[in-house]
Amino acid sequence: MKNIFRFLFIAFSLVSLLSFDAVAGKKKVIVSASQNDAKIYVDGVLSGTGQVTIVVLDNSCVTVKAEKTGYLLATVTFCNRKNAAALPKSYYIDMVRDDSYDASIQTDIANIDMEVRTGKSYDDAWRLMNQIVVSYIDAIEITDKETGYIRTSWEVKSFSQNTIRTRIIVKLGSENPLAFKVKLVSEYSNTPLTSVKSDELFREWDRVLRKYANVLSEIQSRLQ
Repeated sequence: MKNIFRFLFIAFSLVSLLSFDAVAGKKKVIVSASQNDAKIYVDGVLSGTGQVTIVVLDNSCVTVKAEKTGYLLATVTFCNRKNAAALPKSYYIDMVRDDSYDASIQTDIANIDMEVRTGKSYDDAWRLMNQIVVSYIDAIEITDKETGYIRTSWEVKSFSQNTIRTRIIVKLGSENPLAFKVKLVSEYSNTPLTSVKSDELFREWDRVLRKYANVLSEIQSRLQ
């Protein structure tokens, strides 16, 4: 008799759970990314790499993001609502290369003062420095020969999910021996079409666009 009651209790519990799921109307979706080491976030919480199974409750939405360095951030939202499209059992995220990443290189020379010593006269070094700088960024914001200071305007490049701004700053380091401090400033916003004036949206980048990759080495070699 006890076994019969136990069986009935288990059966009733299972039916109750199934009924609850049916009422709740929750649905599952298997989400996988083309990059098997991509980090997958579910509503902002890291939930796995490469593939995760999400649960979308009745009358709710879930946002999934796939992220990997060198690839664009992929975002998709699944909604389990009356008038929404039917949820798929599985969903494949085909991740796309980050164009700002491919147009740049990682470097340890960005955003730091690099000392450039020269055996040339001040006039010759100053003239050559200006020639090199404007060959990369021709819009000069400030130039002052007396103090040995040059600052270019920002050069801005927008990408699919990023905006990069770059400038060159030159300062006189010492007069004897003659040396300049050159800084290649490289910053990113992580959003496209960011206004160059929105300083609060930009952060230092440990990468530089390829077109500026040789500016410091050229200054060093030509001012020797």
